[in-house]
Amino acid sequence: MQQMYASLSKLDALPGETRIYSGHNYGAGNARFAASIEPANPALAERSARIAAADAAGQPIVPSTLDEERATNPFLRTGQPGVKAAVGLSDATDAEVFAELRRRKDAF
Repeated sequence: MQQMYASLSKLDALPGETRIYSGHNYGAGNARFAASIEPANPALAERSARIAAADAAGQPIVPSTLDEERATNPFLRTGQPGVKAAVGLSDATDAEVFAELRRRKDAF
């Protein structure tokens, strides 16, 4: 987990306009997982709707930007109080929150 967190932290250090190209279309599933962590995140709701529309139209959902990922991807939001609270780790380190998110995603 620590190695995965360190790798994602390197990505998070890049400029916000950095384009992110995923290798597989897991957008809808990832959005459902993210919504289970942050159901009141308006940026996530908007992105989920765009993903659903793109999927329905047979359109790609890539690229996204690092800024969009920072606003909607719980793995890049481990320092946010709401994400920490959602996993019951309000006083934990970001790396500990990341590990719990990964555990939950694996079982989702």
